[in-house]
Amino acid sequence: MQPIHTFSDTERDDIRAALGAITVDPYRDYLGFTAAVAALVRDGLPAPLVKVADQIRGERESGHSDVHALRNCPVDTELPTLSHSNPQVDKYARKKTYVGEAFLAAFGLLTTTPLLAYATRFNGDFFTDVFAIDKYFGKQTGYSDGELVFHNDRTAHPVRADFITLLGMRCPAEEMTYTAFIDGRSLLANLSADEEAVLRLPHFVTPFDVVSKDNNNSLTESAPHVIFENDHSIRYLDSHTTVSRTAPPEAKDALLALKSALSRAERKRHRILEGDLFTFANQDGLHNRELIEVVDVERSRSRWLLKTYAFRDQAAADHHTDRWINGIPGLVGD
Repeated sequence: MQPIHTFSDTERDDIRAALGAITVDPYRDYLGFTAAVAALVRDGLPAPLVKVADQIRGERESGHSDVHALRNCPVDTELPTLSHSNPQVDKYARKKTYVGEAFLAAFGLLTTTPLLAYATRFNGDFFTDVFAIDKYFGKQTGYSDGELVFHNDRTAHPVRADFITLLGMRCPAEEMTYTAFIDGRSLLANLSADEEAVLRLPHFVTPFDVVSKDNNNSLTESAPHVIFENDHSIRYLDSHTTVSRTAPPEAKDALLALKSALSRAERKRHRILEGDLFTFANQDGLHNRELIEVVDVERSRSRWLLKTYAFRDQAAADHHTDRWINGIPGLVGD
């Protein structure tokens, strides 16, 4: 898909210069880091960033679009090399500037979508690395080196982000990896009223993802849940979500109809390049990862995206205040 805005080199450098003034480490002092970013936002970041964030916020609120791409965004000029054994530890030790993190934090503030993190995942970091980790190679997780089926992030969990934002930190130009997005409305358009009605009943279960199980080996599968709720929100992990043990026969038929709709629904594909920001609805659509062409496997595995989760608005964040950990807004205990 085409970016809605490509920053000029001058615009990019102006934004990078403003954000580069922040020296607080977001992995050691998240509250201090966010306070510094908020101060920059209050003082006024370069107008092109503010304008495009306003546009994205408006298109989300109006229902015009829940998926957007920006190009030539500022990232850190010097990036460390990460190992596949423990990239998080490498980042902590070697990454000394935080332009990418500040850009994502500012984007969250400007679009009024508060960030969230999970206390049991990646030390509760609000900025996580989509990067291949050895122990997840070949598994169905964003931290693998392979393709991902259409899904929501953390499908089985009770607290799920409304929006996901990805920033291309290191994206080898020779390797062709795409992220595709399907809007929930497009799926509903390919289902009958009877099929949709069944999919709005709690007849379905989803197994917990492999990373969650690593952090809590008592997790098996979700409680029975609906697949569609609200207007077009969807909760589904393709090839994993299935009918519950007590589901009626029509639930299986409706699930098969959804799989068929998934193959027919309109999808928007974007190849994230270095400096690209790709942001989309997590609960109102499904996304995947497609390896279109891999020329060099090791080079392909070096792809590094910086990722944030966000609530739809402050009201959604406030709804989960009882799950906050250590009084840190957005750090939930799920």
